[in-house]
Amino acid sequence: MAAKRPVEIELKYLVLDEAAARRLLEEARVGPFEAGPAHLPEQVEDRYVDAPDGALGRAGFAARLRRGREGVLLTLKSRSGGGSALHRREEIEAPAALTLDPAGWPPSPARSVVLELCGDGPLAELVTIRQVRRTRQLRATGAVAELSLDDVEIVDGGRLAERFEELEVELREGDEQPLHELAELLATDPGLTPSTTSKLERALAAVGRAPVSAAPKGGRDQPDAPRTPGVAADDTLAEAGRKVLRFHFGRLGAREAGARSGRDEEDVHAMRVATRRMRAAWRVFGEAFRPRRTRRLRSRLRVLADRLGTVRDLDVLLANLEGHRAGLDPAEAAGLEPLAAAWREQRDAARRLLVRELDSDDYRQLVEDYRVFVGTEGAEARRPSVPTLPHRVRDTAPTRIWMAYERVRGYERVLPWADNETLHRLRIEAKRFRYTLEPFREVLGPEAAGLIERVVALQDHLGLLHDADVAAGLARAFLVEHGARLGAAETGAIGHYLRHEERESARLRRSLGPAWRALVGVRFRRALGRAVAAL
Repeated sequence: MAAKRPVEIELKYLVLDEAAARRLLEEARVGPFEAGPAHLPEQVEDRYVDAPDGALGRAGFAARLRRGREGVLLTLKSRSGGGSALHRREEIEAPAALTLDPAGWPPSPARSVVLELCGDGPLAELVTIRQVRRTRQLRATGAVAELSLDDVEIVDGGRLAERFEELEVELREGDEQPLHELAELLATDPGLTPSTTSKLERALAAVGRAPVSAAPKGGRDQPDAPRTPGVAADDTLAEAGRKVLRFHFGRLGAREAGARSGRDEEDVHAMRVATRRMRAAWRVFGEAFRPRRTRRLRSRLRVLADRLGTVRDLDVLLANLEGHRAGLDPAEAAGLEPLAAAWREQRDAARRLLVRELDSDDYRQLVEDYRVFVGTEGAEARRPSVPTLPHRVRDTAPTRIWMAYERVRGYERVLPWADNETLHRLRIEAKRFRYTLEPFREVLGPEAAGLIERVVALQDHLGLLHDADVAAGLARAFLVEHGARLGAAETGAIGHYLRHEERESARLRRSLGPAWRALVGVRFRRALGRAVAAL
């Protein structure tokens, strides 16, 4: 996630000469810093943990449970190191407990990240690192840092695997320029050598384990990532909704880097789908939450969805146009370039607005708000006014599913005369019906999968019709606006493309019947009844 998090900036050195390192704990000045007195040694124990399938490592995080004087602290650090002594990593810290079940930790943004990436199951211990830390505070003009000398022991199954000393200087606040000046000074010290790896990476190497690689930038959903939100029939409506939002929030975050880079248009598509699913979850489950307290979560999500949607729609238009050009002779294909160039320019402008949104403080705050919300059981949930008020999935899902289906069937009487705008509204209702079925798939009868496939078939058919209609309309508008400046070959090529898309729209209208009848026929209704009866 690109959510705004504290960034740890520190210098790290392996100690070759213990006397040289200890001098830094005693001298009145350390480079540009004035040094305070050394604190008493502190013993700390770090247990590094991950999901059994390595989900945190793939997401680029290292998770540490530290037991020290002030209790147990959970620390998540991004696993971006460096090729020098200077390390810069995102860091989130929060109180925790020694249990490897994150559900037993106090709610916090850090716990939310763990739950989002690892699910509700227990974690596994990777390795234990024990340290004796000696620290002192450093101050320079406009900066505060902490120097620590760590006597480190790597423990695997009770066995001492390796021991070493490491010197760290972490910037606590202010300008990092004094840190760079100190790095230049320490680079000349023969008793120190830059540490270019983290303690966890060194520990895993010491015990003979390879670290789990982070997902590539623009990462994909992993093959072993949870495939469903995990909704149960006895869940309250609020907690079922939270599971669905958490599931799709995780997918949204997995595609953010790729959507930002623009290297693969599928990242924008997947991120847009995640926002759609989240907005659908609010429609299905929203009444289980306090509306005034969750309004910002819903409204800011709409802004993000709009930015993603504009880019995605233009990507689809361009892919459609390029597919058409591929079947033309070179001269006619070249005639479509003014239209393609105009759409590329619009797409690039839309991408700039999307990146601006992803870089905004509003977006970073939205991500943080969602982290806390989806990771905190009971947050903003309405309590039933009376115990008998239906509030569980098994009590309320059937009505929601049937009402969504009824809104689709309502088009039955007007379908023979429907214009494209009406068909587009039908597509929206079909999509909402699908998004109502999908969160409950795990608790419905075995018929649910086939039912969803039929809804998808109708939705896809109507989607292709809508895409052809939009492409024809935009091509027509381009000719009206720019026709006087186009050559005859260009006007002819764009006009041919316009007529092609109009014919495609008409063909899809004529062939809608089978997909529609598969959704409103008696066999579908009976199967839907059996699926819902499983609740």
